[in-house]
Amino acid sequence: MKVLLILSLLLSVTVHGKIYERCEFARTLKRNGMDGFRGVSLANWVCLARWESSYNTRAINYNPGDKSTDYGIFQINSRYWCNDGKTPGAKNACGIQCNALLQDDITQAIACAKRVVSDPQGIRAWVAWRIHCQNQDLTQYIRGCGV
Repeated sequence: MKVLLILSLLLSVTVHGKIYERCEFARTLKRNGMDGFRGVSLANWVCLARWESSYNTRAINYNPGDKSTDYGIFQINSRYWCNDGKTPGAKNACGIQCNALLQDDITQAIACAKRVVSDPQGIRAWVAWRIHCQNQDLTQYIRGCGV
């Protein structure tokens, strides 16, 4: 019975990945040069990740319309930015495998998010940002984080 409980706990950790605490995420982004990158404030990045993945590194969402999938803490799409080996017509503009976006170490996810925001669409590429963050007071997302 103990073995089954331990196995169950290990599987739940594997499935859920790392779920960042809001301020921990903000500090990680700041250390990785995201504050002000391409004019996007730290609060905007934190808001985006809150609504895209709830700060979960292993978030995956399938889009049946175009048969693409969104991966990781920033929900980066397989049609344009990464290769998952199953999305028809994928571009892989970040030059990475999509599963790299699911790691607890979000260095590669940050690098790809920087590539996405450098595109002409900018941060507007993320639907959740447009719905929940655009033209909003975002101070709550970094309040008390010391950033």
